[in-house]
Amino acid sequence: MDYTKLARERFSNDNYAVMPSGIKIEKAEPNYAKCSMEIDERHLNTNGTVMGGAIFTLADYAFGVAANIEQSQAVSLSSSINFMRSTKGPVLYAEARCLKYGKSICFYEVIVTDSRGTDIAVMQATGFLK
Repeated sequence: MDYTKLARERFSNDNYAVMPSGIKIEKAEPNYAKCSMEIDERHLNTNGTVMGGAIFTLADYAFGVAANIEQSQAVSLSSSINFMRSTKGPVLYAEARCLKYGKSICFYEVIVTDSRGTDIAVMQATGFLK
């Protein structure tokens, strides 16, 4: 099965992440997703750096794709992000990996990197499986 194609079809009409932010799914497999976001002026704060909310949206979207591509519908219970350094892009990547997928709870780690492979942020997400 082509999970990347399935994910692109299933998540293409996301009204928050895809349309206004321009996030794209690069790769998807059960419990894994890699998404990208080309940085432009809409992602920048008043200091000219990428807004933390834009980085979080990318990470959260990658978590959503990874947790929902094959399994039960997962919704976020909690998430925590640590920003390590700023970046100007030009592209950010978020890779979500499942740490544990239980009967009603799942745990993911999402690493956000820039085009050079530099770590920008790390997010931990806990999902509830409906």
